[in-house]
Amino acid sequence: MLVTRVVSATVLIPLVLGTAYVGGPYFAVLVTVAALLSGYEFYHIMRERGHEPSYVAGLTLIAVLLLDAYAPRSGVMRCGVTATVIVLMLWQILHADTQGFLTNWALTLTGALYVGGLAGHLVSLRNLPQGLGWLLLAFAGTWATDTAAYFAGTYWGRHGFFTRLSPHKTMEGALAGFMVGILATAIAGHLLGLVLWQSLLLGVLLVLGVTFGDLAESLVKRQVGVKDSSSLIPGHGGMLDRIDSLLFAGVVVYYFAVWVVGA
Repeated sequence: MLVTRVVSATVLIPLVLGTAYVGGPYFAVLVTVAALLSGYEFYHIMRERGHEPSYVAGLTLIAVLLLDAYAPRSGVMRCGVTATVIVLMLWQILHADTQGFLTNWALTLTGALYVGGLAGHLVSLRNLPQGLGWLLLAFAGTWATDTAAYFAGTYWGRHGFFTRLSPHKTMEGALAGFMVGILATAIAGHLLGLVLWQSLLLGVLLVLGVTFGDLAESLVKRQVGVKDSSSLIPGHGGMLDRIDSLLFAGVVVYYFAVWVVGA
């Protein structure tokens, strides 16, 4: 299992870092592909539970949200969300069977906003001044937190941590992730030119975002009774399993950069 995880990471990390370095449409396309795969997984596990969210409407809205993040002046988000809401309702009106409409309608919109709305912040983050540095900080803090939590939980974990949502998470893993994540973020923040208090505050906020981002996806999976969103990435599960923490981390770092630092 560990070897498979390492091999997958060895393939994916250079791809992510390479496109992040180039930026522009290349990184935006990578994030869009990851978001569409994650959205598909979200809708698929919902359908396995017996619900019927719309693949077409949901994935289209995800793409629209990512386009808006890349080109915010285009104004496509308001139009896209409005069109999705109306089209889904009109489609259902024309169908004889309206059973479960509200649930399916809500799941379609929720999946798109959860995945596309949050993932768009990674694109927005890369487009900021010093965007590459901010994005690498988000990656460093997220990956350090996840890695430390995984290894500490695997080898020293004894006490449960939110086991009602994820039975394998441990307090020891969470504490290790918290400390290592703050340290990694503080180092990255220093290299980015942040003062100490900013680096430490961002470290705390980022680690909390990473932790609860992971737990949020666990909550979704627990509701439908699945362990992984899919088996797309060997050793890691699905794409949504891989980016769940990063979805929240991107939001935290973006608004910290804009509101606190004034990027």
